[in-house]
Amino acid sequence: MCGILAVIGKGKDEKLVAQLSKRMSHRGPDESDIHVTESGHILAHERLSIIDLHSGKQPIQGSGSAWMIHNGEIYNYQLLKQAYFAHDTFRTKSDSEIIVRLYEKFKYDFVDKLDGDFAFVVVDGDDFIAGRDPLGVKPLYYGVDERGRTYFASEMKAIADQCKTFSTFPPGHYYTPETGFVKYYRPKYEDLQSEAVAVDYTAIREGLIAATQKRLMSDVPIGVLLSGGLDSSLTSAIAARLLKKQGKKLKSFSIGLDASAPDAAAARDVAAFLGTEHNEIHFTIEQGIAILEKLIWHLETYDVTSVRASTPMFFLSKAITDMGVKVVLSGEGADEVFGGYLYFRNAPTAEDFRKETVERVQKLFTADLLRADKSTMAHGLEARVPFLDKAFLDIAMQIDPVEKQPKTYEGREKYILRKAFDTPEDPFLPESVLWRQKEQFSDGVGYSWIDTLIEYCASQVSDLQMTEAEKLFPYNTPATKEAYFYRSIFHKFYPQQSAAQTVRKWIPKWQENQDPSGRANAAHVHADVEIAKTTEHA
Repeated sequence: MCGILAVIGKGKDEKLVAQLSKRMSHRGPDESDIHVTESGHILAHERLSIIDLHSGKQPIQGSGSAWMIHNGEIYNYQLLKQAYFAHDTFRTKSDSEIIVRLYEKFKYDFVDKLDGDFAFVVVDGDDFIAGRDPLGVKPLYYGVDERGRTYFASEMKAIADQCKTFSTFPPGHYYTPETGFVKYYRPKYEDLQSEAVAVDYTAIREGLIAATQKRLMSDVPIGVLLSGGLDSSLTSAIAARLLKKQGKKLKSFSIGLDASAPDAAAARDVAAFLGTEHNEIHFTIEQGIAILEKLIWHLETYDVTSVRASTPMFFLSKAITDMGVKVVLSGEGADEVFGGYLYFRNAPTAEDFRKETVERVQKLFTADLLRADKSTMAHGLEARVPFLDKAFLDIAMQIDPVEKQPKTYEGREKYILRKAFDTPEDPFLPESVLWRQKEQFSDGVGYSWIDTLIEYCASQVSDLQMTEAEKLFPYNTPATKEAYFYRSIFHKFYPQQSAAQTVRKWIPKWQENQDPSGRANAAHVHADVEIAKTTEHA
């Protein structure tokens, strides 16, 4: 896990590029390196050492003239070595080096062979290729400056003031000067006309176990983010079992406003059941409000639900790295794959349900994945997401939506996932957790967090400012005072129109209240459907 920056084109000052790369030093606190190619292109890297701690520094040279930088993990790198380079010598033991070696062997036709979470750039003379993982687990931006040089960076802050235009690099694509953008990830589930399949509970269970197993690959300690909800609890249960076979004990981490927070209480129960080494972190609402500017600088978004949920994750990540842990497993993706958000109950038809799961998975890189990466990497912590494993998605996304949305739907979000792990003879989780109702992360840390945050933002934005909002922010005009407040902070750091256009707002469908809090849905056990009322002054 790292921060990468590439400048393709001659004449850029090396010292300036090093300074631009240092804007992402939080992503790679262990090492910083830069390389200028013979053709004058520049590759910079901020390293967080996870695999091959001693010889895996980047940029990495291939066997010839090609050089590369990479952010993320390639989980099948050993298999690829055995398949294509069994008799070759590698410069490092890093998983990253396989990328440049595959480029040398297959030119551009190799990205779909990678199984992992990645963003990379390979430069060979004046030729180059940049690629991003299928779902966008790892962030990547690209842009062009006034002299026509092309930039690639893990975070927008490294290139926003250097490029005349820039944008988000699309997940599941690679780019070369010869081909332009090429979509290499074309899963069957994206074709909504493809035939749905009957659920196979064993395949679901074994698929998630396999996805978790590969994400335990690490030369440093691994922990798990444990909210006490179904997704993180299942990830924790699987990881705890797998590590126990290795004679290791899983470290789990949760956060709340205090010990009575819904997630904190549930996480304690799960940790006790699994026998993890559990750590519970608390933060105050005042602390959360105080770091909003710093947080939005890190997140590079003004999306309301991303800011709300990233605040506790920001504090938790700091505490985790302070304890010496560099990698955590997280439950992101399950709600999108299985229709876990409460608003899915209101889907008009099974076809609508299926379409929404596909769209949510495709757009994860604009919301939950962005939050999961940037709020953790703000403190040099790598988050891995088993639910978004390619092989697991092939199993889970093709399931008949009628089975994902059972007729008796009361309290049954992600019914299939719950059923797959409901094994009384060898329980993964307590029944109370396995069938617990969905809580959005920002709600689960304590309901007063969002309530007070809305009130605070309302106090910072006047009615007059709201009436002028469209003039100041013509693109994606904020509709509430809370959204206006976040947008104002974002605009201070990223005033470019290109920056505003990288953001997508997370809005639930099929419910009257458009606030993203789970409590805005009438089905929530502690519903507060008036939750956003104080901000409606647009």
